[in-house]
Amino acid sequence: MKSDIPAVFLALKHRGTPWYAKALAAVTVGYALSPIDLIPDFIPVLGYLDDLLLLPALVWLVVKLIPKDVFDDCRRRSEGIWSDGKPKKWYYALPIAAVWLLIILLIVKAIWF
Repeated sequence: MKSDIPAVFLALKHRGTPWYAKALAAVTVGYALSPIDLIPDFIPVLGYLDDLLLLPALVWLVVKLIPKDVFDDCRRRSEGIWSDGKPKKWYYALPIAAVWLLIILLIVKAIWF
């Protein structure tokens, strides 16, 4: 899976990738590179379950949606792309932070209204 996430990242920019695969690939790469987890790791069992199940399932689904020849090209080009570590950008955390804010707003609304 470590080699597939950089390939999915490259598939985002590839012309042969269908739009729906690009949309799911953006979600997958954003989640993989985000410093914030959807379910924080300090929550027993569930915190690690999202890393063990959710991310591999997203990668698997994206790989299935991308044509084989396109993904093979992206996989070949991605070898060693992140050998010095994953990119660390704060904006990868924005979608996860937005989900948490929405959850907090819904809880507050349910309590006070």
